[in-house]
Parts: sequence; structure tokens; C-alpha cells
Amino acid sequence: MSQDTIRVCQADYSKETHAAALVTLLDAYALDPMGGGQGLSVFAKSNVVASLAARPQAFSVLAFDGEDDSRPVGLVNCIEGFSTFACRPLVNVHDLAVLATHRGHGVGQRMLALVEALSIARGACKLTLEVLSGNTGAMALYARCGFEAYVLDPAMGQARFMQKPLACDPLPAKSTLTPSQPTVDRTEAHDAVVGQPAEHLRVRGQPPSSY
Repeated sequence: MSQDTIRVCQADYSKETHAAALVTLLDAYALDPMGGGQGLSVFAKSNVVASLAARPQAFSVLAFDGEDDSRPVGLVNCIEGFSTFACRPLVNVHDLAVLATHRGHGVGQRMLALVEALSIARGACKLTLEVLSGNTGAMALYARCGFEAYVLDPAMGQARFMQKPLACDPLPAKSTLTPSQPTVDRTEAHDAVVGQPAEHLRVRGQPPSSY
């Protein structure tokens, strides 16, 4: 593999090969220790593409090795939010995954460059993401791409990413997809992926608006 064979594009959720690539790569991410070590549920695999497509604030970027879509190697899922301090959109890099076979070849950096261009086109004032402090490879990638720890006043420390699970209705036993929507069964386990959530970062050079 060389950098010349890598092709990066915005995902078309209605395209079957793109939908299949997204689910395959996201499942690989989830199976990796940096993603929690558990694959996607049947419900998630069957519905995540349609659910992303239903949300205009969501977009994804895919990387393929080759001219066609047969070898997906990288994925970024993004969700548009809103900075109240700046009164402008922001884009959160929610997932970033690169197969272990293709790390070290600039795939993540090229995907993030496209994410940045698409975010600027949306009028976003900054990119945000979360990364596990133990994921040194991802931390190095994000630093190369201009991300830095989120700080307003250094005396007040760095922002921390927190979560609170909410009670919700049980997942349906079967897919809610219509027959025309693509599904992907789990295939053999893929190699590890790079770049997962925990410490809050922002792009260097952007105003330190908080929300």
C-alpha cells in the first residue's frame, strides 16, 4: 500500500458500499480495546446508517485503499453542534477509526483534512473531539492536525469529558430497517483502530469559546 492508493471521500449514506463500509469499520472500532472491546449490537449494525442519514447535522468521511469501494480502511463520523459563545456551529469528531494495516500512512490526517473542509463549508467555528489519555497514537495524530487540550483559563485547568447513561426503551429485537436499506452482518474481526474518546480537545488557533 502507498499513499497514492488511498482515496478519501464524504460518505453517501444511500450508497450500499458506503453503508457497508461504515458499519464494518465502526464494528472494528467497537471491538478494539480503545473502543471498549465489544462489537456493535445487531440493532446498531442494522440501524446506524439510516439513523445518521436521518440527521442533517451528521456526516461521515470514508477512506478506501484503491479506486473502488471494496477495501474500506478508515472512517470518521461527525456530528454538528452549536457554540453559544461564538453563536456559530461547531463539529464534533465523534468516531475516528483506521485499520491497523493502514496506520502510519497519513490516512487519519487526510480524513481529518476533509472533515475540516466540510466543517468550514458548514460555517463551523471549530472542531472538537474526545480521546482516551492512553491512546498515544491518536493523541499524536490529533496534535499533528492542530488539536490541543481545551482550556479557557489555565488557572482553572483543562476540560474533562463526562457522561451519564440515561434510562431508555429497550432496543427492538429486530431491525427497524426497510428491505431497501442496507444491512451488514458481522464478518471476521478486523484489526485495531485508532483514535477514541475521553479527553476534550479543540483545534489550535480557534477562539476558546466554551459551548
